[in-house]
Amino acid sequence: MLADSSPLDRPPWSALTTAHERFSLGNDLARRYRPEFAPMAAIREISDACLSSLRDLMQPGDVVGLFSPEPVASRQDLIAIAQKTVEQMVYWTSDVEPTTPEAFPLTAADVPAMMELADLTHPGPFAVRTIELGVYLGVRSGGKLIAMAGERMKFDGFTEISAVCTHPEHRGKGFASALVRRLMRDIIGRGEVPFLHVFSDNKTAEALYGKLGFSHRRTIAVSVLQRPK
Repeated sequence: MLADSSPLDRPPWSALTTAHERFSLGNDLARRYRPEFAPMAAIREISDACLSSLRDLMQPGDVVGLFSPEPVASRQDLIAIAQKTVEQMVYWTSDVEPTTPEAFPLTAADVPAMMELADLTHPGPFAVRTIELGVYLGVRSGGKLIAMAGERMKFDGFTEISAVCTHPEHRGKGFASALVRRLMRDIIGRGEVPFLHVFSDNKTAEALYGKLGFSHRRTIAVSVLQRPK
């Protein structure tokens, strides 16, 4: 395996060994977020030793999304139930257009509504304690949460924007773009660089982020692995 040139090359590993170590399980071979926070995992390298270490961090039936330079094949003790790729996009400049819709910080009291919106819109993995990984913002209409976005992985001057979603009845009104721009401004204001991931087949989202100024950096393989029951 080639040495990494940037912490962006392996975002879960970079986060779980630095800023998010307190949310992690693992050692110097394999790391994963505790299940109540997120399903992402990473290994130091693609090897039998690292994959065995990852398996030991999983209960029978557990599923993780392993980020790696290339897909990981099934083995007897870890079954690849899906193979996907995500496009990593980074915002390298410091200017962000101002936002107009009024966003408000989300708290633990909003988690049921956040889970409901995530289940409806499928923005990517969202767990009951994901909100603790960073700042999450929302937009309400008639007292109901209709859009949200937040911060997930963090490391070495970078913060990932994630869980960007809008209720189907309120799409096309600019809520998602406004929330992302607000997060971008906050992240840049802390002296950090915003980045995000979008599934490779979601060209609509990729185009949206491109319009917001994000640049494509690389494609990352995500292997959805399950430990047999």
